[in-house]
Amino acid sequence: MALKTTKDLFSEKTNLRPKIYAYTDITYKGLLKIGYTVVEVQKRVSEQYPTKRPGDIPYKIVFEDSAMRNDGSSFDDHAVHRYLKKKGVNHKGGEWFECSIEQVKAAVLALKTGIENEENRTLSHKLRPEQKEAIKKAVNYFKSYKKDAKRTPHFLWNAKMRFGKTFSSYQLAKEMGWKKILVLTFKPAVENAWKDDLMNHIDFEGWQFVSKHNGLKYENLNKKKPFVCFGSFQDYLGKMI
Repeated sequence: MALKTTKDLFSEKTNLRPKIYAYTDITYKGLLKIGYTVVEVQKRVSEQYPTKRPGDIPYKIVFEDSAMRNDGSSFDDHAVHRYLKKKGVNHKGGEWFECSIEQVKAAVLALKTGIENEENRTLSHKLRPEQKEAIKKAVNYFKSYKKDAKRTPHFLWNAKMRFGKTFSSYQLAKEMGWKKILVLTFKPAVENAWKDDLMNHIDFEGWQFVSKHNGLKYENLNKKKPFVCFGSFQDYLGKMI
């Protein structure tokens, strides 16, 4: 009896790279066609428009992403369709849905991670090693702080540009169990960065963001949920000259 080889026991790893994609069509304004392919997205979509016509192409690819999970399994467009329907998205027939690109991104992310994405979050990146190290040092400092030291604890991250200080700060807050965060800055222009990381990443689902400019007021916050209050010195003290 011949011995079985490793090749006989385990199927060879596929070279296929399945993707979920979405595109618009000038004929169906406000709708997205959501499909699945194992070939290049551009090639797959162009095959759906075999008849050449004068002028610009009638479609525009607005989203494409891997349909592979971290464990090596995959999902198809039917899974995305079911998820969108479950979320109450209007299905217009076939693979056409009345939804935004962000809703498609959130559906794909939920299927990849297995985490229910109630707030249509679209980010899932993890901490880099240097960010983990910075958070670890800060956590050790704050946990070793003695309340009777008669001084306010301060910890400075002297980090380079593009380090990811905003994302790391939020992760530090989660690690420490802080649920009421005040961000006070000299630079009002950084508000979007603070808001986007908090409101788009799946790690911070349930968190709230309030500022002078986003329409949500402090008195309207759900105080049982964590929140971040963002403001600049200009907001609180008037225009500085």
